[in-house]
Amino acid sequence: MTDRYVDCGTLVRATGESIADARIRIADGRVADVGTRESVGASGERVDHSGETVIPGLIDAHLHLQGHRSMDPMDWVRDGTALGAARATADLRSLLEAGFTSVRDVGSTTGLGLREAVAEGSIPGPRVFTSGRAISQTGGHGDVHSVPREWVTGGEATISTLADGADECRTEARKRVREGVDCLKIMTTGGVLSERDSPDQSQFTDAEVAAMTEEAHRVGIPVASHAQGTPGIVRALENGVDTVEHGFYLDGAALDLFLETEATFVPTLSIVHRIVTEGADHGVPEYGLEKAREAREAHFDSTRRAYEAGVPIATGTDFLGPDLAPHGTNALELELLVSEIGLSEAEAVAAATGVAARTVPADDVGHLDVGAHADFLAVEADPLSDISVLRAPDVVYRGGEPVEL
Repeated sequence: MTDRYVDCGTLVRATGESIADARIRIADGRVADVGTRESVGASGERVDHSGETVIPGLIDAHLHLQGHRSMDPMDWVRDGTALGAARATADLRSLLEAGFTSVRDVGSTTGLGLREAVAEGSIPGPRVFTSGRAISQTGGHGDVHSVPREWVTGGEATISTLADGADECRTEARKRVREGVDCLKIMTTGGVLSERDSPDQSQFTDAEVAAMTEEAHRVGIPVASHAQGTPGIVRALENGVDTVEHGFYLDGAALDLFLETEATFVPTLSIVHRIVTEGADHGVPEYGLEKAREAREAHFDSTRRAYEAGVPIATGTDFLGPDLAPHGTNALELELLVSEIGLSEAEAVAAATGVAARTVPADDVGHLDVGAHADFLAVEADPLSDISVLRAPDVVYRGGEPVEL
């Protein structure tokens, strides 16, 4: 790796604060020093971004690296892991080119292999943090309700495994730990794209959720919960989950629990927005369209109230890969946080960097402090005035090296 220093017109920190006439010094792919040009010495090769804005590499804290190319869950069952992995390899390139230098894959059969392939340099992509397969109760959001149960339990036809009762839940959590996952993904409510449940229906018991969080936390692995309705959100938070995904219906008690437990909220506005506005043209089943339409305004309202209450909000799209939700367009989440929720552009950058970094078990991504991976992007326009400029970064760096795909 080439040691270099980067002169920035403006450096936006992971907190949303900025430094004018900044400099980043990079050694062995990591940040060796950062500050103003006056305070940071010049060493190595100079990189000139003195007329541009530099921000830490973006993080999508909720997506699926399964290589789906359809919005019909029955197609997902038929695709298979090999085809999914090949497609997801292309998705990783698109994510990296779009400035997403780290991602959290919360439910796939391919994530563990893709993580290793990226880490060893066999394929280009963001740093991958993955849950492997999620854990669902029988008949829950991660089940496929209209196929034989054996298809779900007997192989890798779906991105979830099934567990019922505290003992089975504990066993499945231990299996994920054995596989080497970075986080655990569980389902504590129904969902939009599951056929025979709904977002307001809670799933798993207190004992089941507690068993899974206990096993994960025993080895320092965070737990993410798909939780859309209030009872399932409260159950998840009361039993130790670290992040709540989606959160369509947040009441005052749920907001209080977020603050009490210091959990992070990943609202995934993008997928619901895309389903409601374009889903009918992209093969989303009618039951999914109906549930998304019903939830959309409550979803936006819950996210606004969480923001106003001071709950940490991280960016996550829930994108899967089809034309409706293609990887590479994930900056939409930042735009929706600004336009629909009321975050400032600086707060949206923070949501996609420093706050999103809270969702993964690593302290060296999502920021450009000393010791962090030198992952960043440069844009000619000012994202603190117009967040949409992040749709197409001018240059992306991973480990201090420019991305050339």
